[in-house]
Amino acid sequence: MIHQAPAGARDLLPLEVAQKSWINDRLQEVFQHWGYKRIVTSSIEWVDTLTAGGVIDPSTIIELKNIGSGRLGLRPELTASIGRAAVNRFSNKTIQRLCYRANVFRNPSANHYGRQLEYYQAGVELLFAGGVLADAEIILLLADCIDCLGVESWQLLLGDASLTRSIVSIFPTDLQETILNCIANLDRVTLDGLDLEADLKNKALKLFDLRGNPLEVLAQVDEFNLDIDAQKIVHHLKSVIELVNHTSDNQLPLILDLSLVQTFDYYTGIVFEVISSIDNKAYILGQGGRYNKLLEIYHPQNESSAGIGFCFNIEDLHSCLLNNPNVPNSIPPSDWLVAPKTVSAAQAAFKYAQNLRDTQDNLRVELNLQTQSSSEVKEYAQSEGIKYLVWIDESGNDTIEQLT
Repeated sequence: MIHQAPAGARDLLPLEVAQKSWINDRLQEVFQHWGYKRIVTSSIEWVDTLTAGGVIDPSTIIELKNIGSGRLGLRPELTASIGRAAVNRFSNKTIQRLCYRANVFRNPSANHYGRQLEYYQAGVELLFAGGVLADAEIILLLADCIDCLGVESWQLLLGDASLTRSIVSIFPTDLQETILNCIANLDRVTLDGLDLEADLKNKALKLFDLRGNPLEVLAQVDEFNLDIDAQKIVHHLKSVIELVNHTSDNQLPLILDLSLVQTFDYYTGIVFEVISSIDNKAYILGQGGRYNKLLEIYHPQNESSAGIGFCFNIEDLHSCLLNNPNVPNSIPPSDWLVAPKTVSAAQAAFKYAQNLRDTQDNLRVELNLQTQSSSEVKEYAQSEGIKYLVWIDESGNDTIEQLT
């Protein structure tokens, strides 16, 4: 089996590497324009760190060999690792704007042998900052990234985990978790079959369908007789949406979707996904949200701190941008091929090639390493699209041919 990659693993050839690097480079430029600094955390963590207090399913973690003091695993996402580093390594808790580009590893379920194990992400974490301004910054930063990449058709689905849970609290306690699961998994059949009195059944189905224009949806939410806390959440959402729309040159393609909620208690405020559709196939380009309870898990004294962030899925972005004219569609050829005329001219040829590289940054110079006829060397250079072929003799004298 040594001639094949493990099931679920894959190799990236040079063109795909160049295309994904172009995407990553654009994203990192935008992150830095907004004041975000890159952080690099370990691919290997304690499993207890990666499960984030139980909100991340341990079965998704690829575990490594256990050592005496605990179990080690490969990170399935970056937020937990960055949160751990932030609360334990930064000397003060002033606002931290952090960005990353990294690979993550996820163990597929037992019924999906061969499913992808390694993924590539780029994203940001805005730590120790809460409120309307922080939420708006993250949404506007995400939109700036999408525009910079040139994604032609996209939508931002926006929800609020705490608001949806607050509305669900009006239903009988023993059915709340089932209703939340139905909403999160878009399971209308199960929801419609629940034993609820008519008024509550109508409210459950209405909650299930609450998505569309943000301000129109929030107007309908008022019909659920919200308590004081839920009313504050609605006010917060309205303020974020108004600030985002006022700041953006073009009104963002926002859809408020209250079904956008995780069934575990990870996100504590706004949650969002950016989606796009190509050839009738939907892609989740990125996702994120607010997680104000997460950082306390990693603090020695369990001190709570605000946090919000998002990550882009580089594979899905790559699929959506393949037809973008700015994405590389080929690997640039070398500028020069330096060919020694004889074996004894090799030393002079190496020196000549290095002198060329020293004259200009990013100049691509390669050396002919094989004993070939002049016609074979020239045929290779032309087939590769190399611009200049230079012949070097033992004394370092050159003969230059321009090929393109």
